[in-house]
Amino acid sequence: MGGWSARHRWTAVGSWLLFVVLALVIGSMAGRVDLTDREEVPGEFGQAVAILDDAGLNDEPAGEMVLVQAAGGSLQATDPAFRAVVGEVVAAVEGTGQVASVQSPYDVGAISEDGRSVLVRFDMRGDPQTAPDRVEPVVEAVSGVQDKHRDLKVEQFGAASSEKVFNDAFGSDFQRAEYSALPVALGILLIAFGALVAALLPVLLAMTAFLATTGLVAVVSHAVHMSDTANSVMLLVGLAVGVDYCLFYLRREREEREAGHDARTALRIAAATSGRAVLVSGVTVIVAMAGMLFTGIGDFKAMGLATMMVVAVAMFGSVTVLPALLSLLGERVEKGRIPFLRRRGKGTGGESRVWRAILGAVLRRPVVAAAVAGGALVALAVPAFGLNTANLTLSQELGDGLPVVRAYEDINKAFPGGPDPAQVVVKASDITSPEVRQAIDAFSRAAVAEGASPGPVETELHEKEGVAVLKVPLTGGTDEEKAEASLKVLRDKVRPGTLGEVAGLTAPIGGSTAASMDFTDKIGDAVPPVFAFVVAFAFLLMLLSFRSLTIAVTSIVLNLLSVGAAYGILTIVFQHGWGAGLVGAEGVGAIVAWLPLFLFVILFGLSMDYHVFVVSRIREARIRGLTTQGAIRHGITTTAGVVTSAAVIMVAVFAIFGTLSMQSMKQMGVGLAAAVLIDATVIRGVLLPAVMSLLGERNWYLPKWLGWLPDMTHDEAAVAPAPVRQATAPAPVEPSGVGR
Repeated sequence: MGGWSARHRWTAVGSWLLFVVLALVIGSMAGRVDLTDREEVPGEFGQAVAILDDAGLNDEPAGEMVLVQAAGGSLQATDPAFRAVVGEVVAAVEGTGQVASVQSPYDVGAISEDGRSVLVRFDMRGDPQTAPDRVEPVVEAVSGVQDKHRDLKVEQFGAASSEKVFNDAFGSDFQRAEYSALPVALGILLIAFGALVAALLPVLLAMTAFLATTGLVAVVSHAVHMSDTANSVMLLVGLAVGVDYCLFYLRREREEREAGHDARTALRIAAATSGRAVLVSGVTVIVAMAGMLFTGIGDFKAMGLATMMVVAVAMFGSVTVLPALLSLLGERVEKGRIPFLRRRGKGTGGESRVWRAILGAVLRRPVVAAAVAGGALVALAVPAFGLNTANLTLSQELGDGLPVVRAYEDINKAFPGGPDPAQVVVKASDITSPEVRQAIDAFSRAAVAEGASPGPVETELHEKEGVAVLKVPLTGGTDEEKAEASLKVLRDKVRPGTLGEVAGLTAPIGGSTAASMDFTDKIGDAVPPVFAFVVAFAFLLMLLSFRSLTIAVTSIVLNLLSVGAAYGILTIVFQHGWGAGLVGAEGVGAIVAWLPLFLFVILFGLSMDYHVFVVSRIREARIRGLTTQGAIRHGITTTAGVVTSAAVIMVAVFAIFGTLSMQSMKQMGVGLAAAVLIDATVIRGVLLPAVMSLLGERNWYLPKWLGWLPDMTHDEAAVAPAPVRQATAPAPVEPSGVGR
């Protein structure tokens, strides 16, 4: 592939650009189809949404509420002064022209038990999907009333206002991360290469791969629906692997030219070595990302498919258009030299002096190095055994400083469970039959009698659609654990003896608490098959690619150690709060439910990325005649600079997320950054060489009973080897099990 691209360089470059443009144009014409609510969350929540969707009831307006509360003193909701403020609220929201169906609390009895709080309810006009974009004037009108009456609390909460706050935080967070990622990556590459052209190549390849995949994903979304989250994750993973693959390839080509090879030979060697490592690494990352497809959760399936596609495109570009560009540029790849940055690797065979010194100490005492590094990682991983996952509440996610969060908490205190009720969606062939009506009434009474709800239970009957919707305030309110316990009582105890007695009736229980619990349960169920799939197929790929049982086993063990250490750091920082202030966070007692599985898949893929590159270089040196000890020394020191540069880019990009406002983004950023940093330093620089040194020739062990496995090593014997610096005399014995 590299040879063809170098010989037909203009064809290769032109074909790549045509591919990117066509993918974008076709994707734009097709349009992206996004996930619906019923696809995003499985379980009963999804079933409830599906019934409402099919009945056309999910197009109901977005509901809002305004709490008016006497902060203290003897003022009551029935007092004239209090009533006057409620009247001002009603007039203010109606004056915006954005609301409908305004309900006075005095007409519907929305007055708290202590008589100090009332709720003014209303709906946003128009499409509920666009309500968050139009709610700002209403929020400002309510704030205006609050400014005039400081002796009262006047606070707004609802579907549109809370969604706006969440979208603003989520959207601005990801936008900040996306806009910061490219400049950070480019800056680090400038330092790594010392030349503008060489630094621009990886970024350009990564971005064109992302743009092309964006178009392809739009087409695929008509079969598998996508989301904004999947698009953002696709950008991050595409940038990471695109830069990595280009970095591996470009560094090897420069190294071979510095070693004395002509441009054509240097390119052939880079294609046969780093190019092959890119293919093996890319397939391994794709397999890891495929694990997300087993979750059964719409967002995870979207992320999995999108990242698989961007990795495949970046991998294809790295082994086709990159050789063509390097052939075209030749020595001009060094254009735009940065002053004061010397040319790295000059005269050292591409070896890193710093890592050569560290590696010397590791190889002199491999037992001590393995014990210290392994012990430290195990110690970091131990807290992960107490890891607690949960869907974060609004206050945990965004903090309690935002007005909408304070309003939610205050409404829940005055009207327990009121702002966030469970939603029982009853579907029957005849929703008005006496049997069904009696069952609904019995359910409402039993929910309060069993302590699952403080009441009252509101019932909305839709005769034409054959659907009834029961809004059940949950005992526990904003306390997620207690609210989920109340929901379980409704599902497992109240429903079977009431609604469950009516033949042909279905009554899934939804609402935000149900969505959270169903999502967490589904994630928990998905962990075993996802872990098993990713580990098993990564093991198989390592076995086939290196024809060594030992390499395959150590690859999996080291990567699991890296992931375990990342879990431990997350638990220490975000669950227990140790050092959380350093990233502007606080211990919230839990890790967001989706993160452990997401981190496992992403980190396993990226860790294998580095592992394949390093071990390929070690194996290459061993094939050329070095002893295992010499091959380890050569392989680690010649790849350490590349791996470090790639890791620094990813750590810097992921660390950006640690500075964002949302707790879940902070957790993701810290977890990813810590794991990549540990993987590129402790794992690849200390533990891997120590373990391989202790294993010696057993590194290349392949049992005879596995000899039937296909040979996918594809060693390039025809390429002239680059000069190799060796610390020990070469042993011209090919390791057992290594294909010729």
